Amino acid sequence: MQPLIDHARSFREQSVERPEEFARLAKGQSPHVLFITCSDSRIVPALITGARPGELFELRTAGNIVPPYASQQPTSEAATIEYAVEVLGVTDIVVCGHSHCGAVGALVRDEDLTAVPAVRDWLAHATPRPKGAVGDPAVAEAVQGHVLTQLLRLRSYPCVEKRLVDREVRLHGWFYEVHTGSVLAHNLQSFRAL
Repeated sequence: MQPLIDHARSFREQSVERPEEFARLAKGQSPHVLFITCSDSRIVPALITGARPGELFELRTAGNIVPPYASQQPTSEAATIEYAVEVLGVTDIVVCGHSHCGAVGALVRDEDLTAVPAVRDWLAHATPRPKGAVGDPAVAEAVQGHVLTQLLRLRSYPCVEKRLVDREVRLHGWFYEVHTGSVLAHNLQSFRAL
């Protein structure tokens, strides 16, 4: 923990050296991208994309799951998506899955999650269950299919559906390989290197 504390202290000194950048951030945010990814600590959206503060609006969930839209039962995820689309006016939404995903791996291997009931119940939102090779530690095929399922789920959100019809937002499916640093993007046929 101490290295994190030390960095936080030195970060303040860095901000004094770039007052105009931090003053701009205090005036508000206007990101163009909603970046939905896993909570996994190995995934750092700004590092992967090179984004500066204020350029990405992030939604991080276990397994980068987009829960089904239900207006009568609002969720933090739905509120974040709605805010990004309706208030911030993002023009692009990226769903980024990653190799070696514990959440998707648990689903593929049909692991017993009774000891972690909140995790088990959250992962129930990942329907249909991702398919892939049970013995593949990277669960690449399963994660890539899972990303496409989450993109379809996003289309069911009224705010996203309307912006898609009006061609005001674009959806992107990405797959980040933890072990190589490569990012693959989905096109109509498959995932390909960016």
